[in-house]
Amino acid sequence: MNIQFLGHAGVMLQTERHRIIIDPFLTDNPKAGASAKEIKADFVLLTHGHSDHIGDAVQIAKNNDAPIITIVELADYLGRQGAQTIGMNLGGSGTFEFGTIKWVPALHSSSVTESDGTIIYLGNPAGIVLQVDDFTLYHAGDTALFSDMKLIGERFKPDVAFLPIGSFFTMDPEDALLAAQWVKAKHIVPIHYNTFPVIEQDGAQFVNQLKVLGIHGYALQPGESLNTDELNK
Repeated sequence: MNIQFLGHAGVMLQTERHRIIIDPFLTDNPKAGASAKEIKADFVLLTHGHSDHIGDAVQIAKNNDAPIITIVELADYLGRQGAQTIGMNLGGSGTFEFGTIKWVPALHSSSVTESDGTIIYLGNPAGIVLQVDDFTLYHAGDTALFSDMKLIGERFKPDVAFLPIGSFFTMDPEDALLAAQWVKAKHIVPIHYNTFPVIEQDGAQFVNQLKVLGIHGYALQPGESLNTDELNK
């Protein structure tokens, strides 16, 4: 499986048969690793309803006849925009063509502001545990540090975890280092940083700090990829 970082919190997973995109914020992302128009996807997964995560989800879903899988309130909202959606909720799991999804908590918020200033609540934010091709990935979404990350680590033992480090809106690098230890992932990819000045962080320094803890880290640039075959060596 190929894992491509698309910038901000966006991730593309490509297996032999499927392409799964998570939180595709591309068009309005000054550091996007791809164009929404060129994205080919079979499934779109969203952690929560903020604009820097739902981004191009509807366009990509419509262009590819791909369902959006997300929390039920957000699924209903995007469904009214013409997207095919599957609404789930925290604690729920489902089996799909590519593998299984388990929705786990995230400490954050989830809403969108309409053009007239109306704020629409879009359900609980979430993290996603994906089990694909005997490989387990944890995308934490936007979150603060919380102690139940220990339970996520104990139960799922992710091979790869995507953790936000940007601070201001999410965990900072110090909290993310603790989260990395709690989730027990073999490999960590920092996300949600350096897109805008307010969330600027040193990804290379974070990876070096992970190394001291005996954890493999990868500060991927937008567009760069990892291959699970290489990670398993």
